[in-house]
Amino acid sequence: MRLLLDTHIWIWHLMDPGRLSPAVRKELADPGNELWVSPISTWEVCLLHAKRRVQTQEGVRDWITRATAHMREAPLTHEIALAAGDLDTTLKDPADRLLAATAQVLGLTLVTGDRSLVGIKNVSTLANR
Repeated sequence: MRLLLDTHIWIWHLMDPGRLSPAVRKELADPGNELWVSPISTWEVCLLHAKRRVQTQEGVRDWITRATAHMREAPLTHEIALAAGDLDTTLKDPADRLLAATAQVLGLTLVTGDRSLVGIKNVSTLANR
């Protein structure tokens, strides 16, 4: 499976895996699965770090470098931005829209605990439940 991690899933995977469901932990540990992260999540981590809602031992740049070392980088393209505009208008968070559109365009499964994203039309999701 090709898994795009929502920002909170990415953070929990690295910093607090106990917050992940057994099913999600199993899929993230499966060496046959590809783990993807979006630059949108990097931006969100930087914002959370600046607000002191995410603390790292090292600086945020070093943490991002380490945290992305074994991940595939999802591109942020015009096609993805256009797809984000076409998604269900009940999704208010622009980052969520871009992550969902990234999963849709690239054929990835979005791993998320966000109820507004689970089951969104035309986007494959794996719920953290």
